[in-house]
Amino acid sequence: QVQLEESGGGLVQAGGSLRLSCVASARYFSNYNMGWFRQAQGNERDFMAAISWENFATTYADSVKGRFTVSRDNAKNTVYLQMNNLKPEDTARYSCATSLGPLGTNYKEYDIWGQGTQVTVSS
Repeated sequence: QVQLEESGGGLVQAGGSLRLSCVASARYFSNYNMGWFRQAQGNERDFMAAISWENFATTYADSVKGRFTVSRDNAKNTVYLQMNNLKPEDTARYSCATSLGPLGTNYKEYDIWGQGTQVTVSS
């Protein structure tokens, strides 16, 4: 059973940056597509970014294109989310998730989830 643990969240001023990490305790981490989602209080879970296992192809939500970058290091069983030029509306709990299916943007396509890490952006 894969377990995921996120880290790197915190409080940052608008315009600042954070890098989130997600470590997987999976023997075959390199076979999983990985996604990042966020959920603000009272809102649904929103797709942010995803990266494929095969050729490191990426896809992003329109709201974060040009500001967020997803990457992975299979040797470290880790996927990252670099977040730049953060805005107050980016405040949410960010979670990573695994998928053995196609590189998707719907949370229902992802199987295993971490507990998440809180990101708070002050204005």
